[in-house]
Amino acid sequence: MSTVGPVDLGPLGYGAAAVGNLYRAVDDESARRLLDAAWDSGIRYYDTSPHYGLGLSERRLGEMLRQRPRADFVVSTKVGRLLIPDPDGATRRDDDIFEVPADFRRVWDFSEGGIRRSLEESLVRLGLDRVDVLYLHDVERSPQGIPEAVDSGIAALVRMREEGLVRAIGVGTKDLGAVERAVRTDAIDLVMLPGRYTLLETPAKDVVLPLCQERGVGIVNVAVFNSGLLASPDPGEEARYEYLPVPADKLRRAQELARACRELGVELPTAALHFSARHPAMVSVVVGADTPEQIRQNVARMRSPVPDELWELLAERGLLP
Repeated sequence: MSTVGPVDLGPLGYGAAAVGNLYRAVDDESARRLLDAAWDSGIRYYDTSPHYGLGLSERRLGEMLRQRPRADFVVSTKVGRLLIPDPDGATRRDDDIFEVPADFRRVWDFSEGGIRRSLEESLVRLGLDRVDVLYLHDVERSPQGIPEAVDSGIAALVRMREEGLVRAIGVGTKDLGAVERAVRTDAIDLVMLPGRYTLLETPAKDVVLPLCQERGVGIVNVAVFNSGLLASPDPGEEARYEYLPVPADKLRRAQELARACRELGVELPTAALHFSARHPAMVSVVVGADTPEQIRQNVARMRSPVPDELWELLAERGLLP
């Protein structure tokens, strides 16, 4: 299943943080090749955010999408951070994980006025007249606290959906308590869930996934490689986990998973992608990529069959989370 209400996300989407210079600078031409590769590979769902490269991801994604038929793609962006011009920061690097000048600063704002302004500014950067999905972003990091950010933010999103400004609304957060609070409002369509249901670990399994099924909320599974740890057939110490160097226990488990997968002729990233989509609450899987080849690999992996024997083998060895 990949349809939520009027929105068909497709089984695999592209997360556009990389074209916002995540970890490293990417020039405009390379970013365009990356986005064209996603389109040419058949991907039609694209996710971005003002946070990604201080608007750079939205601008680059918009340049590609404006040349495509609007009815042929789905795009989501996020709200919760406003970008405020900061000319004094132009000579400094952004203090987050994006390799861009700090010529804007992020200001948390989950008020209705802030959310509406954020969407308006995103549409200008994207060069589009609408987005299809709007998520509250990283509510767990809001200085006003999760309850107020979730409650005020969702109330605003509901009104915007009623006005036809967006087709579907949701939250994107790794905080399972925040997800549960949002789902229990019975007002949202989607949850974007980063790294909480992966082949490595499934903390969302017992409460959040059944609750989403019960309330009819679709889950868009993201960070399914755990920030890169499961993205290699042979994970090593250089891998990242939760955007940081990988802890020894997580690396050992990933290596055990990789060895078991090889016994049945399956690469670890292929198993990770398929596992992330197996639960019936999942409506789409969104992955990032740094190169066109990685995009093509991910599409091919998602299309490759995985034998049921693999899940049986992993279960026998205590490796299914």
